[in-house]
Amino acid sequence: MAMPRRRHHHDHRWQIPAVSASTAALVSLVLVSSVASFSYYSLSLPDPNRTDVTVNRRNISGGGGDRHRPPRLLKNAPEFKNEVVAAESFSVPSGGGNSVHNLWGSKMAKNFYGCSDSSNKFLTAEKNTRAKRYLMIATSGGLNQQRTGITDAVVAARILNATLVVPKLDQKSFWKDASDFSQIFDADWFISFLSKDVKIVKELPKVGGKVVGPHTMRVPRKCSPRCYQNRVLPVLLKKHVVRLTKFDYRLANKLETDLQKLRCRVNYHALKFTTPILEMGEKLIRRMRSKSRHFIALHLRFEPDMLAFSGCYYGGGDKERKELGAIRKRWKTLHTSNPDKERRHGKCPLTPEEVGLMLRALGFGSDVHLYVASGEVYGGEETLAPLKALFPNFYSKETLASKEELAPFSSFSSRMAALDFMVCDGSDVFVTNNNGNMARMLAGRRRYFGHKRTIRPNAKKLYSVFLDRANMTWETFSSKVRTYQRGFMGEPNEVRPGRGEFHENPSACICERMDTKVVQDSIYRGRFVGGENTKENENRVISEPPDDQSADDELDLTDMDYVEAELAEKGLSNGTESEYDPFIKSEEPELEEILSD
Repeated sequence: MAMPRRRHHHDHRWQIPAVSASTAALVSLVLVSSVASFSYYSLSLPDPNRTDVTVNRRNISGGGGDRHRPPRLLKNAPEFKNEVVAAESFSVPSGGGNSVHNLWGSKMAKNFYGCSDSSNKFLTAEKNTRAKRYLMIATSGGLNQQRTGITDAVVAARILNATLVVPKLDQKSFWKDASDFSQIFDADWFISFLSKDVKIVKELPKVGGKVVGPHTMRVPRKCSPRCYQNRVLPVLLKKHVVRLTKFDYRLANKLETDLQKLRCRVNYHALKFTTPILEMGEKLIRRMRSKSRHFIALHLRFEPDMLAFSGCYYGGGDKERKELGAIRKRWKTLHTSNPDKERRHGKCPLTPEEVGLMLRALGFGSDVHLYVASGEVYGGEETLAPLKALFPNFYSKETLASKEELAPFSSFSSRMAALDFMVCDGSDVFVTNNNGNMARMLAGRRRYFGHKRTIRPNAKKLYSVFLDRANMTWETFSSKVRTYQRGFMGEPNEVRPGRGEFHENPSACICERMDTKVVQDSIYRGRFVGGENTKENENRVISEPPDDQSADDELDLTDMDYVEAELAEKGLSNGTESEYDPFIKSEEPELEEILSD
């Protein structure tokens, strides 16, 4: 039997030679006693003649039988001093296995639907807009962070009774994309769809043959309607044209219901990609559908910058510590990290291998087709190999389309991100290893359009399972994963209304059909008016928390994006945000630009 390889600190690898049974037993005993704290395994490369995937493990009695075990390669070991594994192994079944869930969808989804129509008391744009008030905004970050800014800009213009000028996209940040609004989104549709809510123009009108220069200013993060009225409105009345810079997360998370519904109309209906992006995105989805009835889309963020910022360690020895440490030093405000603590608190993004094992443990078989949306992956193909071994039907936009087809998009990061966004949105199951902007935006969108299956890892709980996985059978491992993932599978009512970031949980825009039998057992039925399921309460929106109960007060840093949680803990705010909720990002330019997707 071939023994596993061992990683040397200089990244050289040797095959441990085969030995006699008695000698092997003695060597195994010595290894086990010398590395008692080492309890992590790594995925091996599969035997082409088998459908099982063999995984390195140690100290296991039973469960493995006399299965054939192909050679294995050590990858992605966790934070341990010794990088040696014993020769015992167990196999990940090729089939889906047992699952408590309907893997490809929720049975309760049909009882919920997106509802974003305004109420009768919501004035039309004609009645709400005042003359000589023009609002301009400059977005910031990657495509999805800019999307949040555009959405909130429409609501800010409504609050200020102002005319909105079509937003300017960020063209100078880390992402270096020269695209303007009309090259990503259909500007005419945007203006037309929102014409009853907010007056929008493409350019500032000329006064006396000249364009009036805007007054530039910035508002704090999570600025409330009162904040806008106190800070921006006086300037707008005096200058008539105001330009708000770095406009990302500059509007409060909690707003009155009509304004929240306006957010939904903007995000889910008015912001439509341009025809070339729509056609290419739909083509990629059709090509995935032609290969399989169902497919999973994975948004994988495992770039060197992200890993460096997280302060996590992924078993690459001195080489990894040196490379990521050098990147981390660029941000002088970051404290010295404690990798074990970061992982314990669920702040480390799952590795590609861990995502694959989680999906297999949930019941997805090796025959499932997987679309992966990602940037540069630290470690390249070596890091992706375990995931590809678990899911051989592995695709990306680059493998589904030719270079010629992608040529109009490939030089523009936002347009490429838009294609990934479309495929992820069109998938049967969406899963992510992070909780960044794209993950949140898609989670909210998928809730709004029918509660399509959306899986987010319960990283804090899964930590212990991955850490000790070498000491358990596959059946035990998969059972624990399924248990810890309850509440993280995208089921309706999984997240309390008003909890978390609105773009991820647009509860004001999710309605429940009250005439269905399942609603009688809803854990939230007492939240409806009067606590009674009366006829007049049918199809009511899932209620927001009472005005005196701020959802922001309930935020738990461990539930947040590992990036944002660390920023909050390390005090990397700009000093004006203390009165607002902690869903904020650093004002340190390069740091924020890299982390925003």
